Order: sequence, then C-alpha cells, then structure tokens
Amino acid sequence: MLPVVAIVGRPNVGKSTLFNALTRTRDALVADMPGVTRDRQYGISRVGKNPCLLVDTGGLVSNAEGIDYLTAQQVHQAIEESELVLFVVSARDGLMAEDKEIASLLRKSSSQVVMVANKIDGLDEETAVADFASLGMGDLLPVAATHRRGLDSMMRRVEQLLPEAPEAEEEETTDRLRLAIVGRPNVGKSTLVNRLLGEERVLAFDQPGTTRDTISTMMERDGQEYELIDTAGVRRRSRVTEVVEKFSTIKALQAIERAHVVVLMLDANEGLTDQDTTLLGHVLTQGRALVIALNKWDGLDPDHRKRIRSDMDRKLTYVDWAQRVTLSALHGSGIQELMKAVQVAWKSALKDFSTPELTRVLTAAFDAHQPPMKHGRTAKLRYAHSGGKLPPRIIIHGSRTDTIPDSYRRYLVNRFIKHFKLKGTPVFIDFRDSDNPYKNRKNVLSRRQLEKRKRLKKFTGRKSRK
Repeated sequence: MLPVVAIVGRPNVGKSTLFNALTRTRDALVADMPGVTRDRQYGISRVGKNPCLLVDTGGLVSNAEGIDYLTAQQVHQAIEESELVLFVVSARDGLMAEDKEIASLLRKSSSQVVMVANKIDGLDEETAVADFASLGMGDLLPVAATHRRGLDSMMRRVEQLLPEAPEAEEEETTDRLRLAIVGRPNVGKSTLVNRLLGEERVLAFDQPGTTRDTISTMMERDGQEYELIDTAGVRRRSRVTEVVEKFSTIKALQAIERAHVVVLMLDANEGLTDQDTTLLGHVLTQGRALVIALNKWDGLDPDHRKRIRSDMDRKLTYVDWAQRVTLSALHGSGIQELMKAVQVAWKSALKDFSTPELTRVLTAAFDAHQPPMKHGRTAKLRYAHSGGKLPPRIIIHGSRTDTIPDSYRRYLVNRFIKHFKLKGTPVFIDFRDSDNPYKNRKNVLSRRQLEKRKRLKKFTGRKSRK
C-alpha cells in the first residue's frame, strides 16, 4: 500500500508549490494569498524508487483562542493517517505564532516529522533558519520549492524515515484477484459488494458516505479467488466537511493502487460527472485494468438509456478499451456480465507476448503508417519485446525515438490492442534508442591508407598549381 506523506503548515508558506514540485504537476492551486488551498489535494510522488501518496493540506490558522477545534482535528487526522509529516515554514517570514502552535501539536504525537524551511532563495540560510531552532523539531531542511532547490536532499531524508516498501508477492498476481470497487458516494458500491457476497457484510444505507473505511473481503466465484476492496465514496471537495471523509479519498486512491482490476461505478441517472472523470484519471495513472459499471440502469426509460450511452461514447473515447456494463446492484441484474468483464480484463492484463509476434505487429504497423518526419528525418523502429504485466508494457527499440509524438504512440497502442484482442486493460509503450557502437569511434587509417592519402594530396596540389 502506498505510504502517505502529509504537507502541513500555516497559510502561504508554499505548501502547494512544494506539492506541485514533488508531484511534477500543477494540480494544487497556487496564489500569493492565504487560504487558497481550502481542501486536500492528492498526488503521487516518488521517494527513491518507490511511489508515495502526497497530501497537500489547507493552511492551519490560529484564532483568538488558538487553533480551533476543527483545525486541530485535521492535524490529528493527518498525523494518524500519514506515515510522515512535512512541516513547512517560511524562511522569509520567520517564526510566527501559528508555527509554534502547529509545532506544539506535532510534538505531542508519535508521528515522524521533517521540518522544511521554504522560500530560502536570496537569504542567508544560517540567519534565516536560526529562529526555528527554538521549536525543537530537529534538523531543519532549507528549500526553495519554486526553483526546486534542496528538494533532492529533502526527499533523501524522507526516504530514510519511511518504511521500506514490501516486495510484491508473485503468487498474488496469478492466484487471487484484487478487485477494487470505487466511485462517488451513494452509487451503490456496498450494495454491489453485498450482492456478490450474498450477505450484509458491508454497511449500506441511502445516504452518501455511510462506508467510511476501505474494507477487504475474501470470496470465491466460479473457481476464482477474489479480494473485494470496497471504499468510501469520493466526494466533491466543496461537500467534504468531516475530517474522516476527507481522508476517505486517500483510502480510495490506496485501494486503486492495491487492486489488479478496478470497477468504476457510475450512477446511470447522473451519467459521467467531473468527480467520476477525476477518479478515472487516477485509475489510468496507476495503470489498472478497468471495468465501467453503470448502476441503477433498471430505473431508466429507453430514451434516457440512449442519451446516457451516447454521452458515454462521446466522453470516454480515451478509454474505449474498457468494457462498460449496465446493472442493478439492488436487484442483481447484470452482475454475471460484470464479473465476466472483470475476468476478461484480468486475463488481458496478464497476457504473455512473444518477441517475434510483437515485432511482427510493430513492423506491420510501421509499414502501414510511419511516424512523422522531424528535421527531415524519421524515427526507425526495429523490434519489440514484453516489459511486464499488470498492465502490459511493451518495449520498442529503434533510433531517434525521442522524436515520436504521443499521437503515434496511441496509434501503436491501438494496433497492439486490436491484434491481441485485449479488453479492459491499458497498454504502455516505452521507447528505447538502440546504441550505435560506432557513434563516438574515430576512423583510424592504416599506414597504407595514410600513404595513399598523402599521394592524393600531392597529386591534387600539382593539379591546382597548373
């Protein structure tokens, strides 16, 4: 499971800038005014060779009576849910009263804390961080998140403190299928789990957010062992008010990372919403096999069903490899089709590819449509081989592969998917430039060649004088 690292600090110390720098995105809204980040942002960062889930929290501001009850709850929840806390202060502003109150809360916990002094650019480091030593938080790491200065040494420190990632067990990828059921609140996830299990194992109630934790349950169906992972619904940020529900999003993202196949449940009455699209993006980022389930289908009239199907076709062109299933978790219709789609996606994600067959498909695709020229030259693709499973990864060797655009990469992906009849799994392609052994080697002439060149020079010299 992904370790969680929370970024904590008062407003306007650069938490969101640090978040964007570490995740290499611009997902967190950044502005030079306090309180811009009103809710948590989540992103994947990398600590050494291992990924981690990074949480950008809203600023913690004290009031006349100190940090209020809700804010204190948020800090305690962040500490409880995270393996490590990055406590960010501003070297430019110096030590503030809010910094002292946050440090006091962190000192009372058993959580590991790394103190980071941001906005160090243009300042004398020793002078700028001297005041913060009084907080007693240990070594302070100076960084300038805007310019990425000091981030490498900070992440090396984080790597030392985080627990080592456990080695993946090979038998888990072939025996027990880990199936995550994710979606917005009240789309019927727990009802589906109960239908699959045949009992009221998971609390289900017609109110958003009744499932608060990630719940794993073992089951067997048609000879296949499953580990069902039911998560709390992912809610619109403006509607997330309770601290526990804020961290339920972390559990959903961890469930996606843990799963082999993800069932993304949608409410057929509402169609595809912005929250569904965001969650789908996390599934694609993790490269998980995917089945899209349209629940509550039985309550729609034919015209509504036609509109929903048309809307899905228009909005989901970028995941046309994923199977879509209509069902009613409450009444049990469509469950058999859903589990068949899960099995197909699972088998596609585990499919073996031989190097000769991959190379034949690559050659046929290249002959039918070559990549566009750049600077008068085009890339050459020579051969392909398998690079892994879950999801399938194909390594393509050639020359000038850095000039290949994303559109041509998608073209190759579609050719491989079509040829191997893959359903329900993404396919990733990595390009590798083949090494030229003569690239940096100078041509050394033999004695005979040197004498011949001397005679030619002598001859051309006489000719020019005439």
